[in-house]
Amino acid sequence: MAKKKTAFVCSDCGSEHTRWQGQCRDCGAWNTLAEVVLQSAASAAAQARSGFAGSSSAKVETLKDIDLTALPRFSSGFKELDRVLGGGIVPGSAVLIGGSPGAGKSTLLLQVMCFLAQNGSALYVTGEESLQQVAMRAKRLQLPDDKLKMLAETNVETICHLAMQHKPNVMVIDSIQVMHMADIPSAPGGVSQVRESAAALTRFAKQHHIAMFIVGHVTKDGSLAGPKVLEHCIDCSMMLEGESDGRFRTLRGTKNRFGAINELGVFGMTEKGMKEVSNPSAIFLNRQQEQSAGSIVMSVWEGTRPLLVEIQALVDYSQISNPRRVAVGLDQNRLAMLLAIMHRHGNIQMHDQDVFVNVVGGVKVTETSADLAVLLAMLSSFRSKVLPQGLIAFGEVGLSGEIRPVPNGTDRLTEAAKHGFTKAIVPKANKPKQAIEGIEIIACSRLSEALEAL
Repeated sequence: MAKKKTAFVCSDCGSEHTRWQGQCRDCGAWNTLAEVVLQSAASAAAQARSGFAGSSSAKVETLKDIDLTALPRFSSGFKELDRVLGGGIVPGSAVLIGGSPGAGKSTLLLQVMCFLAQNGSALYVTGEESLQQVAMRAKRLQLPDDKLKMLAETNVETICHLAMQHKPNVMVIDSIQVMHMADIPSAPGGVSQVRESAAALTRFAKQHHIAMFIVGHVTKDGSLAGPKVLEHCIDCSMMLEGESDGRFRTLRGTKNRFGAINELGVFGMTEKGMKEVSNPSAIFLNRQQEQSAGSIVMSVWEGTRPLLVEIQALVDYSQISNPRRVAVGLDQNRLAMLLAIMHRHGNIQMHDQDVFVNVVGGVKVTETSADLAVLLAMLSSFRSKVLPQGLIAFGEVGLSGEIRPVPNGTDRLTEAAKHGFTKAIVPKANKPKQAIEGIEIIACSRLSEALEAL
């Protein structure tokens, strides 16, 4: 009997090692190596021969001759989900949806599948819940349950065999962490099982042109659980974010082979399930009638649309020798850099002050267009001066005090004018050539000019 060959795979970067070691030599992570069983040389050669023999029908085509009408997109029933997917569901695509427990992954997918089952064949595979639990949720949400096919199974081979019989257009695997293959000796949820199960399901979806949604768990630090190759083999990766006791959920795309990445979809969690929010700026701008110091609105670009969010800052005298710098929704290191820029080029010292910055609504701002708004919010709190109610600001601030332009400046200003803002402080290069009705634009090239404009 041939001896099984094994390797040790890093769950963070996916690199393989011949023996176990405490640290991955490629990414530097500690205690991330897990043992996986490799395919024997004889079975690999047999599969290769069968694959070569079965591929005789394939042919080489010119790029412009490829027919795209054979795989048209179709809607999921949610415009926000279609936006994150790049315009709709693509047949044969594998979509990975991650999120913390209670975020609403199963609820959202159950609503989507009940809608799609009315016009086509849909199969919902649950491995974590019983069929009765899913039926109780559908009844509570008052969803149509007369056409959706259900399956409670965790064996990948059995799932693929039954799916070939029913030939669904869309499938849901809930979740990949409980799926297993019979020829993999490790337990479900391990690196080997997750890796091979995801690869088998993705290969099955592409061979039979089935759109497949795969649910994934997250780790304590919020990243997707399982090996990194799980994200490489799928076509689209999304994260459903939001507090379990919060009202709103945000669906953010981190990888998409069929559209733009970093798209953002906003949903509201209600008693009837997920409800899409068509105007996200309105919910994030639920501001008080009486304006307070340290608050300003900025425009962040999410995917293909602008989003208006409020930034709050609190600057207070520190009682300790090492003042605290806390940023929620922003990069902690960038906050420290902005404080140094304020000191050097704005002549405003906050070395003895505790600084707290928060993005209202739980939005995570990753682009540099928030620099100017954060500086103005900190200055407003530090001086106890209330900023004008109709003021909006955005722009990247460099280390030499210059205000650099950001992409899609005109679209950001148009969105601000639509919501009633009357004054905007923007980079000089983002000043539109034609005036925008209802909003006064103050273009600045240096941080000192922006401070003087206040």
